[in-house]
Amino acid sequence: MARQDGRRANELRPVEIIRGYTRSAPGSVLIRCGHTHVLCTASWQTGVPPWRQGRGSGWVTAEYDMLPGATVPRRPRNRLNVDGRTREIERLIGRSLRAVVDLAALGENSILIDCDVLQADGGTRTAAVTAAYVALCDCARRAVGNGWIVRSPVTQAVAAVSVGRVAGRALLDLDYAEDVEADVDMNVVMTDSDRFVEVQGTAEHAPFTRTEMERLVRLAERGIKRLLEIQRQALRKRPKL
Repeated sequence: MARQDGRRANELRPVEIIRGYTRSAPGSVLIRCGHTHVLCTASWQTGVPPWRQGRGSGWVTAEYDMLPGATVPRRPRNRLNVDGRTREIERLIGRSLRAVVDLAALGENSILIDCDVLQADGGTRTAAVTAAYVALCDCARRAVGNGWIVRSPVTQAVAAVSVGRVAGRALLDLDYAEDVEADVDMNVVMTDSDRFVEVQGTAEHAPFTRTEMERLVRLAERGIKRLLEIQRQALRKRPKL
């Protein structure tokens, strides 16, 4: 049975990755996953946080937020305090990228990832991970080209997707309407070597069995393999700017 938007249960929303979306950052990527649109930039910074100084290796970290008009009703802008959900997502993005970066190859330099949700319709954190990886690659290429480092620190690819159980069906890449109705929702982050970085699974209304969990993870693997291919295709194209 088709979903509300006509997709099959194991089908991703239409995905578009646009590189070079803005001029200033060495890496700049807009990702559109259906009606979820996220802008991710990767900026180079000489030096590392104080607690990493003297180790001879670098750091990759991320910030995430939603623009006020990304949702209905309007979401207040974070000006002073960052809420717990935002911190959780920032840590997820940072962990996902560091899992595929040789920090020693950065020297004592940092790559700062900024993920801003322009429009939200579910799956913003997973879209941010997928786009941030591409922005990271572009920033690393610029760093090598400018002689800031001698080789790219990126060791493999990483992407993420959501899955869930909605009305008894296992669905890939939930939109917002599906997410709010899900009995179980899960975010899965994987590398292109078929290794898991993170599996976040939650029973919202009813517990799930090991069999159901494994089925959802297999569904996520299918979606991530497709996302990894979309990333590869995007990285082969000339950036917009």
